[in-house]
Amino acid sequence: VLAGLIIAAAALGLIRVIFHLRAVVKTLDALIGGVAVIVEKTDPVPDVVPSVNANLAPVRAFTESI
Repeated sequence: VLAGLIIAAAALGLIRVIFHLRAVVKTLDALIGGVAVIVEKTDPVPDVVPSVNANLAPVRAFTESI
């Protein structure tokens, strides 16, 4: 009887650990998703420079005409 109680207590403890680990996995998945968004939004500048130059072309043309 005592051995059965010890085994049941150990099983209950392991089940609680499983649920805590599942919660940790969900949190880490959300964190990884957030990091991926940050990486995407902080692309290197050379990828953005042509777009900025294209947007500033009318301003450059105006200042050269003055």
